[in-house]
Amino acid sequence: MPDRVLVVDDHPLTRDALSALLRAHGFEVAGVAADGEEAIAAATATQPDLVLLDLSMPGLDGLSALPRLREAAPECEVVVLTASGTEENLLAAIRGGAAGYLLKTEPPERIASFLAGVARGEAALSGPIARRLLDQVRSGGGRGSGVPDRIASLLSAREVEVLLLLDEHHGTDEIAQRLFISEHTVRSHVKSLLRKLGVSSRREALEQLTLARA
Repeated sequence: MPDRVLVVDDHPLTRDALSALLRAHGFEVAGVAADGEEAIAAATATQPDLVLLDLSMPGLDGLSALPRLREAAPECEVVVLTASGTEENLLAAIRGGAAGYLLKTEPPERIASFLAGVARGEAALSGPIARRLLDQVRSGGGRGSGVPDRIASLLSAREVEVLLLLDEHHGTDEIAQRLFISEHTVRSHVKSLLRKLGVSSRREALEQLTLARA
C-alpha cells in the first residue's frame, strides 16, 4: 500500500504541485488543506501516514496546528515544508513533534526522497537546517557516554544515546525532542537495542546497564 500524505499549504498552486509530485513518486494524496483548522479536520477524517505542513498560513498556523495534528492522527508523521529557516521555528517544530523540517528551496526530487525516508522511520532535515542543529549541539558541548564498553560495543552511537536517556527516565516523546528525531524512530531504536542486548523490556535493558556499571 502506498503511503498516504495530507498536503497542507495556503497556496493552491503549491498544493497542486506538491500533490502531483507525490503521486509521481508513488505516494497517495489523502487530502489537501489550506490552513491549520482544515488540516486537523482532514487528518481526523483520513488518518494519513504523513502530513506535509507549511508553517505560514492564515488563521491557525502550522506551528500551532502541529501538536493538534499529532493528537488527531497519532500514527502519522508530520514533516514541515516552509520558507522559514529560523532557529526559533525549527526548534518549535521539533518540540511540537515534527519528524522533519524541509525548506521550500529543496529540489522536488529531494522532497520526495526525504518523505520516503520519514515513512521508513528516518528524520528529514534540509542541509542548512542540519548544519544549524549540528552547530548548536557542538556549541552546547558533548555528552559523556556513561555506558560500559561491554554494552556500548553492541549498540550504534544513536542507540547508546537512547539508552542513556532511558536511564535518565525520559519518555519516548522527550527522547524524540532531545535527539531531534521522531517518536517512531525512537521506538525503532529501542526495539533494536533491546534485541541486541537480548532483553524484552526497557526495564531489563536498564537492569543490564546497571549490572555492567557495577
